[in-house]
Amino acid sequence: MKYKRIMLKLSGEALGESGWLFDHAQIQQVARVIKQVVDLGTQVGIVIGGGNLWRGRSGAAKGMDAVRADQMGMLGTLMNCLVMQDALQRLGQKARMFSALHVPDICANYRRDLADEALSRDGAALFGGGLGNPFFTTDTAVSLRALELGAQALLLAKNVDGVYTADPKLDSGATLIKDISYGEAIDRGLKVMDMSAFLMCKEQGLPHMHVFGLDQADNILRVLRGEDLGTTLHP
Repeated sequence: MKYKRIMLKLSGEALGESGWLFDHAQIQQVARVIKQVVDLGTQVGIVIGGGNLWRGRSGAAKGMDAVRADQMGMLGTLMNCLVMQDALQRLGQKARMFSALHVPDICANYRRDLADEALSRDGAALFGGGLGNPFFTTDTAVSLRALELGAQALLLAKNVDGVYTADPKLDSGATLIKDISYGEAIDRGLKVMDMSAFLMCKEQGLPHMHVFGLDQADNILRVLRGEDLGTTLHP
């Protein structure tokens, strides 16, 4: 393990059954790997997307008020954090949960100093509610938390296995990119993450970002061990 502290973004779809709701076996496997990472000496901050519960303003929600639709997405991330917190605690791994939304009966409001203390003390912490405001994605939330809390790397565990030259679901000729700088990825318009989040990582010099698939929970450990998996991005 080469990192003292990482921020891990988990795709909500990758934790769902066929992308929806909860695949409890997969959630338990991911929790087990997170505990292994903590046991090996790396602190893990966790942000989970809400796509298994709510997918923004598309589909049946098309035409819905944008603010309400985004608020529903933020609530979905809280539900995902709760189910992951429960899975971790059943393994004996403490993980305090923080929210950008004010939900005092569920968890504490996010504060950088308290989050830093929780990570240092317990080795794991969960961050829900996005940034608490509409029009910002969980990509922006995880990037900001990584920078605020001094993470040496941001791991994006997604339902695709890395960054491609084009959307591999739409373009059969798309090829996987193994290593690329933030600047080049932005110049090429690659869909790594939300552009405002990506620019933040570039401007603030986040040391490393790894994008990889969560089809196997052990991929998190493999990336941290330095295996050539997915895509590595850097300043």
